[in-house]
Amino acid sequence: MLGSKIIGTLENPQAFFESKNQLLFFWTSNTIIGGLFFGLIGVELTKKIIGYKESTGDLIAFPLIIAIIIGRIGCFLTGIYEQTYGLPTSSIFGMHLGDEYLRHPVALYEIFFLIILLIILKIIKKKYNYPSGFIFQLFMFGYFSFRFLLDFIKPKVNVFFCLSTIQITCLIIVIYYIYKLLNNCSLIYKKDK
Repeated sequence: MLGSKIIGTLENPQAFFESKNQLLFFWTSNTIIGGLFFGLIGVELTKKIIGYKESTGDLIAFPLIIAIIIGRIGCFLTGIYEQTYGLPTSSIFGMHLGDEYLRHPVALYEIFFLIILLIILKIIKKKYNYPSGFIFQLFMFGYFSFRFLLDFIKPKVNVFFCLSTIQITCLIIVIYYIYKLLNNCSLIYKKDK
C-alpha cells in the first residue's frame, strides 16, 4: 500500500508540493506499479533475512492478473475522473471517456494485454517444466514492459529523459527481470506427453 502511494505521489511531484493538503494528496495517489514494485522489494528482503531461497511468486501470478483486470474495468468506467485515461487520438480506437475528446481507452488496452498474457502463461504452465518462480517472472517482465510503453499514450509528467516516474519504475523492473529470465532460460524444457 505504501509503495502504491509513494510512486503514485511521485507521478506528479510538483502537484504534491503545491497541494494545500499534502496528506490527502498522498493518501489518494495510487498506482499498481508502485504496489508491485515495493511488494517485490519487501518480499525479496524478507526472504533474504530469513534465508528462504525458493521463489513464491507463481502462486500469485494468475490472481494478480485477474485482480488487475477487475481494477482496470473500474478505471475504464470512471473515465477521465481518475488518472488512468489516454491521450486524445484520431485512431479508430478513440472513445469518449467523459470530455469532448476521443481518447485512447488505455484501460481496455491493458485488459486485452492481460488476457493475452494470461493465456500465454497458462500454455507455458501446461506444456513446460520450469524453475520455481518462472511464471511470476514472465508476468512481471511482460506487465512492466507493457506499462512502460502504455504510458507514452497517457497524460504524464516527465521527470527524467522524457520518462514518467511510472516508466522509470517499469524500466528498473524490466532490467531486473531480464537478468532473472536469462538465468532461468536454460532450465526450461517441454513436458513429456
